Amino acid sequence: MGGNAPVIVQSMLNTSTKDVKASLAQIEALKAAGCEIVRVAIPSTSALTGFAAICEASPLPVVADIHFDHKLAIEAVRLGAAKLRINPGNIGDSAKVDEVIDTALQAKIPIRIGVNAGSLDKEFAEREDLGHTEKLVASAKQFVQHFESRGFTDIVLSAKAHDVRTTVDAYRMLADELPHIPLHIGITEAGTAFQGTVKSAAGLGALLLDGIGDTLRVSLTADPVEEVRVAWELLQAVGLRRRSPELISCPTCGRCQVDLINIATQVENRLQEYRTPIAVAVMGCVVNGPGEAKDADVGVACGKAKGAIFSKGQILKTVDEDQIITELFKEIDKLGK
Repeated sequence: MGGNAPVIVQSMLNTSTKDVKASLAQIEALKAAGCEIVRVAIPSTSALTGFAAICEASPLPVVADIHFDHKLAIEAVRLGAAKLRINPGNIGDSAKVDEVIDTALQAKIPIRIGVNAGSLDKEFAEREDLGHTEKLVASAKQFVQHFESRGFTDIVLSAKAHDVRTTVDAYRMLADELPHIPLHIGITEAGTAFQGTVKSAAGLGALLLDGIGDTLRVSLTADPVEEVRVAWELLQAVGLRRRSPELISCPTCGRCQVDLINIATQVENRLQEYRTPIAVAVMGCVVNGPGEAKDADVGVACGKAKGAIFSKGQILKTVDEDQIITELFKEIDKLGK
């Protein structure tokens, strides 16, 4: 990751690592959705039960997420972690942090230094002359400098807050001041599926359009698979990566004479089964028809209880409303699944 590598999609299991079967099943579901790195929580010694088996059988790299107890990080490395995520401010004692650094260095695995607004190094957390953004950046920079002073450079850095503006400003500063460090971006504790998607789109979209971000996680209080789906939609929306079809659909208005919301929803649901990165348009009337969506690989422009199926702006056929979805997918299937 980093450099010219594509932005990598991450998520985190919500299963217990003690349940190997459930954990691996969730990893498979995440992989099918497009997840490329998974993170698991290791809150206690008992959570290491099954961790080695998960690492060995997982089709994706497994990151061990450690807070407070440095011995858990050291043991996770021994059991096969592909990467560690620690917040040095939570581990505290610099000697303990150094043990983790040395262990990862010997194992030749990376560490993500994760700094959150709610768990900063005390040196900066208590300073009244700094705002939240400055505290995040100062804390993150100090940790990076310490790691590098010990010869450890395989670093990924995150500096997240639940506030979108704080997060965006912090990452922009870090990208400017530490341009050699890959950044993992995210809006932490963003909320439920709806609110979290909106906040993540606002913050991560701004950063991605600035060229900032090497890995990302959309943090939602929802099924982790939904995090991955939103992440890919974000990457597609800003033109960085394509994994599946893009749906172009117009808002409804008084000109619409079909059940457009139902049609668009059905098309969206069926397109989840496809991996060909094509553009599919569902347009409600001739005003927003083949002209507005002329670049779409395939689409439909609806009229009064009918729909004109088109490709690249050229009308192919006109069908009744109840045949729109069937005929549209006949054309989509010609382009591959």
